[in-house]
Amino acid sequence: MTELRTLKVALLGCGNVGAQVARILIEDADALAARTGARLQLSGIAVRNVNAKRDVELPQELFTTDAETLVKDADLVIELMGGIEPARTLILSALENGACVVTGNKALLAQDGPTLYEAADKAGVQLSYEAAVAGAIPILRPIRDSLSGDRITRVLGIVNGTTNFILDQMDSTGAQFADALAEAQRLGYAEADPTADVEGHDAAAKAAILATLSFHTRFALENVHCEGITSVSAADIAAAKDAGFVIKLLAIAEKLTDADGNEGVSVRVHPTLLPREHPLAAVRGAFNAVFIEAENAGELMFYGQGAGGTPTASAVLGDLVSAARRLVLGGPQRTETTTGHVPALTIEAATTSYYIGLDVADQPGVLARIAQLFAEHGVSIEIMRQTIHKDAESNVESAELRIVTHRASEAALAATVEAVKGLDVINSVTSVLRVEGV
Repeated sequence: MTELRTLKVALLGCGNVGAQVARILIEDADALAARTGARLQLSGIAVRNVNAKRDVELPQELFTTDAETLVKDADLVIELMGGIEPARTLILSALENGACVVTGNKALLAQDGPTLYEAADKAGVQLSYEAAVAGAIPILRPIRDSLSGDRITRVLGIVNGTTNFILDQMDSTGAQFADALAEAQRLGYAEADPTADVEGHDAAAKAAILATLSFHTRFALENVHCEGITSVSAADIAAAKDAGFVIKLLAIAEKLTDADGNEGVSVRVHPTLLPREHPLAAVRGAFNAVFIEAENAGELMFYGQGAGGTPTASAVLGDLVSAARRLVLGGPQRTETTTGHVPALTIEAATTSYYIGLDVADQPGVLARIAQLFAEHGVSIEIMRQTIHKDAESNVESAELRIVTHRASEAALAATVEAVKGLDVINSVTSVLRVEGV
C-alpha cells in the first residue's frame, strides 16, 4: 500500500468553532485521509492562553502562543481568530509562504478582501471562506462554481441568526425588542454586547462577500447600506402580521440600472417585510437561508444552521478537504473569480416598496390629501389600513394609518415620506420599512 503524504495543518484560534475543527481533525483523521489522499496532521493550535478552559478536550502539547512560527511551517492554515489583526498579518504570511488558507473571518474579508485575494493569486494558492457566510449552509461554493455559467440577478439572505431569532420571537410571542434580545442572550444566540448583530454590521459584512461572488466584482463593507433592527417595534410586528407580512433582517444584493441608465449593483441590509407565503418568511429561530434568482436556474434557496461550533466547523472542513485535495493532485489552486468591475450603486437606485406607519388627525379629507401627495411623487398605494384610537388623557381621537406602496425607486419613496412629514394633519411618522416579495 502506498504511503500517504502528510500535510501539516495550523489552526489559529480555538473558540467554539476552532475547538470543533480540531476535534474533527483528530477523531476523523482516517476518513479525511481517504477523501484527500493525504494525512492531515494538526501541527499546532495558536491561542492567547494555552491554559484556558475549553469545551473540547484536546492534547495540551498542540497549543502554542507562537502563531508566526506555526504558520510558516504549515501546508494548510485555518484562521478562526476573528477580527482584523493579527489575523490579516498571519493570513498574508501563510499565503506568502505557499500555504493554502481557510478562514471564517467575514469582517476581514469585507474590509480588506482584495488584499488577501491578490496575495493568494500571486502565490498561486487557495483562499477559501465558506464558513464566513451562513455557517453550515453550502452557499459560497454553489455561487462560485455551480452557478458560474449562469447570471445571478438577485440575492436575498437571512444571514444573521441572532436577529432572526429576535424578530421571530417578537412575531410569535408579541414580545418587545428588549425582551426578545434578553431571551436571545439567555439562550446564547446573542453576545453580551449584541451591537454587531442588531445594528446589522455582521449581516453587512456577509452581504459584501455574497455580492462579490455573485457579481464577480469586489465589494467592500463601505459599499453596503446598513440598517439594524433596534427601531423595529412590537407594534410594527403586529401591524405587519395583520397585513399578512413578517419582518426579517435581509441582506440584499441585486443588479440594477439607476435613473441615469448606469448598470450596477445595490448591496444593502435592512429590516424588510415579506409576504408570509415567501420561502424566506418561513425561516424560524436562529436559522439562516439565502434565496437566489438567476437568469437560467430561476429561483433557488439554501437553508440551514447559520452558526454554532459543529455546523460552522463542517463548512471549514469542507474547504480544508478541497484545498488539501488540490495540493495532492497538483495543478493550479482555485482562486477568486472576479472578472470585471460593476459599479456599486447607492440605495437610492434600488426599486422597492415601502410600509409606512402614520399617526394622523381624525378628520375629513386626510386620506385624500395623503393619497394626492403620494400621487404627486409618482408613488401609488397598494394597501391602506386605518385604525381609530382615543388618547386616554386628552380624549382626542386620532387615526393610525398603515400604508404599503407599489414598487418605486428608493429616491421617490424617501422623498414621499419627507413630504408627508410636512403635512399639518400628520402627528408623526411612526415607522418606515421596506417591503420585498410583492
